[in-house]
Amino acid sequence: MSAPAPQHAPPGNPAKQRTGRNTELVLLGFGLGLVTVALVIVQTAQEQTVTLDLAKYVAAYAALFAAAHMVVRRLAPYADPLILPIVAVLNGLGLVMIHRLDLGSGHTGETVNATEATHNADQQLLWAVLGLIAFTAILFFVRDHRTLSRYAYILGLCSLVLLAAPAMLAFLPGINTSVNGSKNWIVTPVFSIQPSEFAKILMIIFTASFLVSKRDLFTTAGKHVLGMDFPRPRDLGPLLVAWGLSLGVLVYSTDLGSSLLIFATMLAMLYIATERVSWVVLGVTLFILGALLAYQLFAHLRLRVSIWQDPFADFAGNGYQLAQSLFGLATGGLFGTGLGSGRPNIVPFANTDFIVASFGEELGLVGLAAILMLFMILVARGLLTGIAVRDSFGKLLAAGLSFTIAVQIFVVVGGVTKLIPLTGLTMPFMSYGGSSLLANYILVAILLRISNAAREPDTAKPKPAPKAVESLQTQVVRKA
Repeated sequence: MSAPAPQHAPPGNPAKQRTGRNTELVLLGFGLGLVTVALVIVQTAQEQTVTLDLAKYVAAYAALFAAAHMVVRRLAPYADPLILPIVAVLNGLGLVMIHRLDLGSGHTGETVNATEATHNADQQLLWAVLGLIAFTAILFFVRDHRTLSRYAYILGLCSLVLLAAPAMLAFLPGINTSVNGSKNWIVTPVFSIQPSEFAKILMIIFTASFLVSKRDLFTTAGKHVLGMDFPRPRDLGPLLVAWGLSLGVLVYSTDLGSSLLIFATMLAMLYIATERVSWVVLGVTLFILGALLAYQLFAHLRLRVSIWQDPFADFAGNGYQLAQSLFGLATGGLFGTGLGSGRPNIVPFANTDFIVASFGEELGLVGLAAILMLFMILVARGLLTGIAVRDSFGKLLAAGLSFTIAVQIFVVVGGVTKLIPLTGLTMPFMSYGGSSLLANYILVAILLRISNAAREPDTAKPKPAPKAVESLQTQVVRKA
């Protein structure tokens, strides 16, 4: 006698399904306590009294993420409960460090050329407000992540327009497109914005939709070489387009970070969609060729490579920033000098490109490792979201968004620690700057939307009413 067939469990009841929102609230409360303690430590270490200005930061931080929690509870109740608290802690620690650098900017003992104390923390808090407004707007208007695939080509075109915007607007009076050697900004007397931060998100959406719709094209086998199935030459178009786009960004804007980020993300999504190592081999080959070509053509890139090779050869000049960053990391050692007790302001742009060095000096290797662990958990939860969601577009989109964060962290930390040449990218959620913060909050909102779809239970469908015997059709049963 055969065993009875296993029965599937009934769909979950949304009313009894644990959403994880209470867990999220508890973790947000823990993050608020951590940020508050860090602010108090900074104030006391800088011999500052605990004033209403400090309470302003704590109250604003608490109000912002309480509102963000309510938005998630209302619009994405089944989203991953760890993503928002991690973002809150990272943003809060970044605010603490920017505030600490503000306090130290006016001290002669902490800076080479002491000036009046800056107030960048206030500006960063304002950008956090705008970022959470954009976060709320995405969750409100995008109720299903799959609707983004309908506008994939429009979003892809918008991405190209944003990448080309600095070049198109450079000739207008009163507009500057060059900041710290990179021509990827739009600076006006009223505001400044970095379009490439938003272009990368639009490009990821387009790439995910394109790879899903053309998957058969990329999985078609070509020649079999060295145990790998290489694609046919006519199927290499998308990879060559990504390569050319990255080189184009590098040629005009001299922005190594953005071009590397775009190419690496698209290559990773291509590998995830096809599961073929041959695409990675071709991508790495094209990257090496592009890097060699760019090295020969651009003096800006050759300078960064020479600084990377030996920053102490021109210590008082071009190598000063990286050399002081290495000194700061060495000073921090294992446990750091303590928040507010170091000299991170000696490093130029300590609150933007080199905020990792600031944390490394005052929190040490242990504190910096804890921050990187938070980023690793954030990326891992994003990849798990991609695994859990049912549709292919959502899988690729979540993987692309998560991978771009991972690449950005690797590039930033690698540049500061002299592992790779400096690229000019900023640390997500932590560095001072509005464009990066706004773009990353939009990224997190899309990721939470996908997570909500992945974790949302299937509603039980009502069973059809049994038919009356009179309405059943007559069936003829033949005896075998």
